[in-house]
Order: sequence, then structure tokens, then C-alpha cells
Amino acid sequence: MTFSSGRRPWPLMRTGRRRTALVAAAMAAVFLAVGPSSAAGPVSRTHPEALGIGDPLFPQLGNPGYDVTAYDIALDYHRQDRPLDAVTTIDARATEVLRTINLDFTQGVVAAVRVDGARARFVTVGEDLVITPSVPVPRGSGFRITVRHTSDPQGGASGGWVRTGDGLVMANQANAAHRVFPCNDHPADKARFTFRITAPKSLTVVAGGLPGQRVRKGSRTTWTYRLAHPMATELAQISIGRSAVPHRTGPHGLPVRDVVPVADRARLEKWLARTPGQLAWLEKKAGRYPFENYGVLIAHATTGFELETQTLSLFERDLFTSEDLPRWYIESIMVHELAHQWFGDSVSPRRWSDLWLNEGHATWYEALYADEHGKASMKQRMRKAYGQSDAWRAEAGPPAAPKPADPGQQIGIFRPVVYDGSALVLYALRQRIGRTAFERLERQWVLRHRDGVASTADFIHLASEVAGRDLSGFLRPWLYGKKTPPMPGHPDWKPAAKESTKGAALPSARTGRHAVGYTVPWAVKPG
Repeated sequence: MTFSSGRRPWPLMRTGRRRTALVAAAMAAVFLAVGPSSAAGPVSRTHPEALGIGDPLFPQLGNPGYDVTAYDIALDYHRQDRPLDAVTTIDARATEVLRTINLDFTQGVVAAVRVDGARARFVTVGEDLVITPSVPVPRGSGFRITVRHTSDPQGGASGGWVRTGDGLVMANQANAAHRVFPCNDHPADKARFTFRITAPKSLTVVAGGLPGQRVRKGSRTTWTYRLAHPMATELAQISIGRSAVPHRTGPHGLPVRDVVPVADRARLEKWLARTPGQLAWLEKKAGRYPFENYGVLIAHATTGFELETQTLSLFERDLFTSEDLPRWYIESIMVHELAHQWFGDSVSPRRWSDLWLNEGHATWYEALYADEHGKASMKQRMRKAYGQSDAWRAEAGPPAAPKPADPGQQIGIFRPVVYDGSALVLYALRQRIGRTAFERLERQWVLRHRDGVASTADFIHLASEVAGRDLSGFLRPWLYGKKTPPMPGHPDWKPAAKESTKGAALPSARTGRHAVGYTVPWAVKPG
């Protein structure tokens, strides 16, 4: 994810919930009859409750008791201001006896739920959908949940659906996928995805993954897309609108398809044409691209950020049409989101406090791209970041133990310390073990954990293995310390004075990836 400047990177969350008389009646009828939560296994509970897997930053996200293996999400789109009709089918395997099953879901109305084909009772509690199957699900068995519901795009200010000039796109990071469809909304539970979207035939629908069957019936068309690799819920993407979809070829024949507003296709071509070269550059650094295709989705919308949705990264149109931004800077932001396909998408964080592994690496390759193309010095950028690092840590916590966001501002976890503050950790590591070992570590990291999840402890372990010595004593202060350790090879680098912690911003432009009040820690001149 990268943030724009000049606007709030997180909107205020709405505290209200869209309720209908039907849902209220259903809650009253079944509330006392619903059985125990999935966390309790066969132990009885008096009332259903919202659960989570205990993530330090988002305790209510995710649900215990099962692993999702696949989602099949069918959506029927009418227009921007109307809820979509939806059927979400979830295949999962129970890791304990389940008398009740919790899913994360809000911002929609549930009409019916079935578990393995049998009708199931359900109730909403907070932002959880608590389901009571007709019989408990045995530990170790596979099961299927089918939920008929709506998906309301009018709450997009809270994340999830984002309205564009002529349709919708998704922006689910960090915790908004459950505002679109019922799910186990935590990156630790990755699964296969299939999307089936029905829309007026005048619109184009593109989703992550490869296209499948397209069926036109009367005035409407159903589009199918499947992802070949497991995906975290926060990385799902669907674009509905009047779009052009240019195709080109990347390294070793990789399909590259972009999605842009029809009226802007010619104007944006110079940017789209850069992607194959950026893919080739990153493959030399991190190994072969990890997915089946890639593309850039340029939306006529105001989000305040760019987002690495899997195989189809989301960008604001204004990033490419502003006259204030240097070309190399825009390209480096493109590389930032592309790098996430390796770091964050293919290798996802085990907990949200492992976010530095996503954003630190994406920022690293963003900066390295600018450095190697002679546009901005990596050393200068890291020295500026070093000067600000103590202030960032004091404000938001160290890179691998960030403080929770303020209530109602969930994407407030995306602070400077997890961007340049975390890239600084990687710079220090390269200084310590040398360029050759560092580059080997990067390639081994994405190879070993491909299509999976990994933690900070996993990174420390692999770094030690590659370096041939225990690096925990070196890395832990960099990742968990309140103060920034001395930089290897640069004894003259010092923390900046408190009043001098801001860098130079792009004039009248975005500062990139960061939260309110932060500016890029390196001087930039347009051109």
C-alpha cells in the first residue's frame, strides 16, 4: 500500500450498522438458541459472541476452529448506489469440533445460510456472523458454508467497495474484506478464490486471476475469474465499469493485462508500457514473478492510497495525470506495488504486526529502483530515514511491534515506521552481512514461503541461516527496540533533532506511502 499526501489516509469509520426488520427479527428469534462459539469446541456457551484469533493489532479479525480452503463469490451488480445480490460459498476444514461457526461479515444483509446443504441458524454479533449448523462439524472434516446476502457499496468510506467514476473497485486492506463478503478476514488464512460477477453487458468486469467462462444472457453478462494461487482476503480485487483492458506480454510470456477508464487509455499507455520492464527488473532481484498474471488497475476514484491487490494492483488515476510529479517517482511507486506481489501477497504476514515485512520490502525495492536508475540516492534516503527513526518509533512503536491504530482508523497502522523505518532495517542488515548474502536471503525468503504466511521470527531465522551465524542479537534491537541502533558502516549517522524530523516533500503532490503529516525523507525535485 502507498498513501497519497494532502488528504486523510484513513476516513472516519461509521459506527452504525445497516439493519433491516428482517435481520432484527431473525436475531430476536435465534439469539438465545444459538450454540457455543467455535473457540469452545464441544463446550457449551450461553450466548453467541464475536471472536477473533487474537491478532495484537486487530483482536476481532479472523476466527478460530477452521481453515478456509476456497471461496466462490457470486455477485450481481445493478448500479453503484444499490446493494449487490451475492452468494458466498466457503469450503473449509475444521480444526476442532464446531457447534457454531463464526465468519467476519458486516455491511450487508444475510438472507439464508446453509452448512453442507442443510439450513443453518445464524445471528449477527458485532461484525461477526455466527452460524449454528444443524449438526456439529467434526474435527478434521471438510465442510461447506453457503451464505445468501447483499453487499452494500454505500459504506465504502470504511473500506471494501470503492465507487469510481462509472462503477466499483475494491480496497480491502487491512480489515475490510468482510465489508464485501463473509470470510475469515485475516491474512493468516489464505485460500483459493473464484469470482462470478453478473453486470449489465455495457460494462466490463475484471477480477484478480485468469478469466474463465463469460456468458451473456439478455442485457447482462456473467464474468468468471479464478486465482491459481491462494490469496489473503484483503488482497481480493474486482473492477466493474466502462473500462479498456489492454494486454501485453511480460518476461517469459507472462500475461499482463491492465484495466483503465476507456477515455484515458491512450493517455495512460506510456505508464502501462513500463510494467514488463519493471517485472524483469524485480525478477533479477527477488526471483521469478510468483503468480499467473499481473496488471495495473487505474481507477477514477479518490482513495488516498495505492494498493497491491493480488495480480491486479489498484492505483488512483490522479497519480498518473498530475503534472507535479516526476516520472521516475511515479515509476518507483509502481515498483512498490509490484514488489508487494512477492512481499505481502505471495508471502503474507502471519500477524498484522509482521506488516513491516510487506511494506519494508516494497519500500526497499521502490528506493532501490530509483537509486539504480540514477534518480534518487538510496544512501541519502536511508540516512534521512535514520535521522527520523527514533521519532517514528516513539510515535508508533518499533517496526515489528507497532502500536495499534486509533479506534475507527484501522489503516492508521500504515505509519512511516513500517515504510522507510522498516526499509532502514533491511539496509542495516545488508550493511552487516554484505550485498551478496543479502540478495541470496531475499530470493530464499520468497522461495521458501511462497503461497504461504511468515513471521518476523521466520525472517530472523532465515537471515541467520543464510549468513551462517546467529543474527537475532543484531536484528531484534532493530526490529523491537525503542531506539534505533547504530548503523553498521556509518558511525557518523545520528538521530535528527526532534524539531527536524520531517523531510522534503514533493511540491503540491503526494508524499507516497505515509500517514498524515509525514513527508518523504529525501529531497525531490519535479522533473
